[in-house]
Amino acid sequence: MSAKRSTIIALALGLTAGAVPAAAQLAGDVFIHDPSTVTESDGSYYTFGTRGGGLVSRDGWTWRSGPERPGGGVAPDVIKIGERYYVAYAVGGGGMSGEHASQVKIMWTLSLDPKSPRFKYHDVGVVASSDGVETADAIDPAFLYQDGRLWLTFGTYFGPIRIVELDPKTGLRVAGNEPVDVAIDMEATAMMFRDGWYYLLGTHGTCCDGPNSTYHIRVGRARSPLGPYLDHMGTPLLRGGGKMVVSARGRNFGPGHFGLIQLDGGVEKFSMHYEADLDRSGRSVLAIAPLRWTDGWPVAGENVVPGTYEISSDRSGYALGLATDVVRVPFDPRRSFMAKPTDPVVPLPDQTLAEDSAVWPSGRIRVDLADYMNRPHQRWTITPVAGAGGYFGAPFYKIAIAETNRALAANARGEVETVPAFTGADEQL
Repeated sequence: MSAKRSTIIALALGLTAGAVPAAAQLAGDVFIHDPSTVTESDGSYYTFGTRGGGLVSRDGWTWRSGPERPGGGVAPDVIKIGERYYVAYAVGGGGMSGEHASQVKIMWTLSLDPKSPRFKYHDVGVVASSDGVETADAIDPAFLYQDGRLWLTFGTYFGPIRIVELDPKTGLRVAGNEPVDVAIDMEATAMMFRDGWYYLLGTHGTCCDGPNSTYHIRVGRARSPLGPYLDHMGTPLLRGGGKMVVSARGRNFGPGHFGLIQLDGGVEKFSMHYEADLDRSGRSVLAIAPLRWTDGWPVAGENVVPGTYEISSDRSGYALGLATDVVRVPFDPRRSFMAKPTDPVVPLPDQTLAEDSAVWPSGRIRVDLADYMNRPHQRWTITPVAGAGGYFGAPFYKIAIAETNRALAANARGEVETVPAFTGADEQL
């Protein structure tokens, strides 16, 4: 299934549709715990999890079990800098078998694809550690590369979240650099940079208990990567603060391990795992959701729920509709302002589809933006297309005039129009 055709429709419209929340559901083999940031390599997308397993996808929607990475351990992260893919992972710690002695190790490769001649992992060494006695836990590493500097956060509930600086040319810790405490009461951290702010995201709550897990992701921000990180109420993350980003939704419980995904056109999404997907035997699964920003803070977005909507332009506010002749609603306009107060008041019916469609051509019809008049040619039913695939956490949709099979499609010129009948062809998705 071609993602390119569906992108043509999205770019040509430049529109949004309001929607009731719905959780993303990926296809294929999505079972993973503690996924790393989704990273592209040689035309495919990879994420790696605890114990060395990983997933791979060509389109970010259908996943399959991917290559094993060496080293094993828990909660890896991946980042590409130049030609190198750096992989950080932890060995030991996390309270497993009652231990908190752990090491964060780094390795690199020029490709994540085992079939590539550039695929070969090289060990860098240990960049952080905990001895099991101090109140710290050197696991759950995560990268941020910003302004030529490479940062690594790590830690769990057993003590603070810490940050160290690494050398982006080698992956080793910068000489003399000591860990700085930046947060408490979280684990599985991640960092982002936007508009002069460093954002520290962390997973709060309990894990590893299926649908009883209370994992959820919170965030604070600072002007420096070393903090101090505060939430939207001014509470320091070093005192347990954090603004909610995403929590349980629908039949999915325990979101954790945030990973930023930046797509073409400025589109941002994020990966995570759910501790339990009740539609998949309560197992831990990969999930991808839209990332939205509100008042300078990241918020989990939603895919469109099947339903009928007005589709309006964010830029102009005008509504999408068929470019057809206007069919007037029968009405004497003088009645709207010259009726007597004693005249009876009765509801008037909406224009019917039969009335509106009487002037529609039978073939392809262009679409355009206009004032929203609640006319049938401006009402769109949006439904996921079963078995058609999707792209990065969102299924391919059919968008058709409500109560008809007349669907949006991209033509050979990359313009959006409607076709008389939906067939499921790529240009209609």
